[in-house]
Amino acid sequence: MAYVIKRYSNRKLYDTQESRYVTLEEIEEMIRDGKEISVADATTGDDLTSVTLAQIILENERNRRAALPSAFLHQLIKHGEAWQDFVAKSMRASVEGIASSQREADRVFREWAVRAGWGTGSTSARAEPRRETESPSAPGDLRAEVDALRQRLRQLEEKLEKRKED
Repeated sequence: MAYVIKRYSNRKLYDTQESRYVTLEEIEEMIRDGKEISVADATTGDDLTSVTLAQIILENERNRRAALPSAFLHQLIKHGEAWQDFVAKSMRASVEGIASSQREADRVFREWAVRAGWGTGSTSARAEPRRETESPSAPGDLRAEVDALRQRLRQLEEKLEKRKED
């Protein structure tokens, strides 16, 4: 379920689920935490999500200086919707590829850990890998998955050190 943010004529943004005003930075953090955001004009109900997300990107661009190459931005403006569709599809495919690679690496690591005898004491090593057709529900889920893998790797390293000592 998307978080609904209402934008008022005075440019204030109101989070309807938390019942409080939010800043663009807070919306950016919500998105980084994996929340789906929807921004609507408070009076007309018009969808302002794309405009607000673009505003967040532009604010980041201003603060970080040249995060997006100006040549890219020129092409984006010059070719309009066709270019934007191409970029959106390319980015979506890249993100899906990264997620798929992460799942595959996780599966291979779990198989390797089981074969090495490290997975017998933990259910996380025997957990069923996510099917390729499944997509991660949110970037926050991927972060949690990576954190869990890092923790598991530390545990396996500790076990390996103990075996070397014995």
